[in-house]
Amino acid sequence: MRNRFFVFFLLIASLSSCSCEPENIAKFAFKGMEAMMGKGFMPSDEIRMLGDFEGVNVNLSKSTSDDTTTSTIYLKLENGDPLILGNQPEVLARKCAELYLRDFEKAEDYQQITVQFIQTDPTNPENVAMQEYVFETKDF
Repeated sequence: MRNRFFVFFLLIASLSSCSCEPENIAKFAFKGMEAMMGKGFMPSDEIRMLGDFEGVNVNLSKSTSDDTTTSTIYLKLENGDPLILGNQPEVLARKCAELYLRDFEKAEDYQQITVQFIQTDPTNPENVAMQEYVFETKDF
């Protein structure tokens, strides 16, 4: 029993003293994702700062029905500053779409970009509000 405790203690001590840097691991993971999806897939900090967004997410979608293919980029921007969002959210959505399409090297493969502003109530996370704006990528 004493040997098991010692081995367990030694294992915990060695793992807790690990000097790895999570920021470097995350950067490496994002670089790998961008290598697969295309340069600029991950939204830039410029987009995040534009609305002071807490979270940024991108989904790519291609669907086919009746010989018609629709391809869409979904840019989800979460918990932005309500004062910035409240003034002309459509203008802000267009600017975010423009910046994303400028940076994403495979943007020409998609027909539409949908920008979603998602606000979550900090006291009740189940209470969510969303505004959605759809743009044609050829307009940029």
